[in-house]
Amino acid sequence: MKKYVEDLDFRGEEFVGEWTPWSPPDIRRKKCVLEAARVILNSVFTAPFAGGVPSIEAHIVYGQDELEALARKVEEIAHTQESWREALLYEAVMVRDSDVILFIGNIRCHETALDAGCGLCGGTLDCGYFYDQKTHRYGLVDITDRSSKRMINGPLCTARVGDLGYAVGSALWTAHTLMVDARPFASIGMAGQQLGYCRNSGMVVAVPLASKAKNPYVDVNVDYHLINMDKVLDNTRKIYNTARIIRGFDYRKWVPKPKKQEGEGE
Repeated sequence: MKKYVEDLDFRGEEFVGEWTPWSPPDIRRKKCVLEAARVILNSVFTAPFAGGVPSIEAHIVYGQDELEALARKVEEIAHTQESWREALLYEAVMVRDSDVILFIGNIRCHETALDAGCGLCGGTLDCGYFYDQKTHRYGLVDITDRSSKRMINGPLCTARVGDLGYAVGSALWTAHTLMVDARPFASIGMAGQQLGYCRNSGMVVAVPLASKAKNPYVDVNVDYHLINMDKVLDNTRKIYNTARIIRGFDYRKWVPKPKKQEGEGE
């Protein structure tokens, strides 16, 4: 009973601020984004899905070590293709600037086609395009071979991928409603999938979330992987140290003494 009474004594205070990164005030701010991410998941799982069957899984990732590991995986993928390099290196910085990363994946798009004969995939109307390029028996796809070296092991059922689009769209709408900056990235989704996030899914999209004075996902610098806030701070420290070295005189002799005004000391 004593503990219950203490729980009712709901008093206290918290200071919340963006600076410095990963300080206690900043972590309190990040926790607000984490709570927003959990609310956003409600809209993800209630988005419309073909056939009305559950087909979405999600992963919420936060923490300094987790975000750094994800950013490094994005950088690793960036250097596998020249056409990807610039964009993905920029997006790795965005991962580091995020408060929370929300991964959303579709667990059916690579295994269970809608079998509606819709032709959305561009193949035949009997879903043959989907099945013919996969190992299958009795109309069931065998997904136990996980040795594919492709970033996305297709073909995928386009109707199911459309379901993933509805889920991501719902997440973005809810983030906007909660005044949280968000932007979807397939590249970060692929990196997260390689790290084991949404491991049951055939396709994963990442939605980084942040609540900062500057939206970290738009209006970024050229060569953003080299010119970002972390790099600026580090180089400022270098310039500060260099100025001390090249000064070449004793500050006690350099600081000018104030001139005496007329009449002073008389």
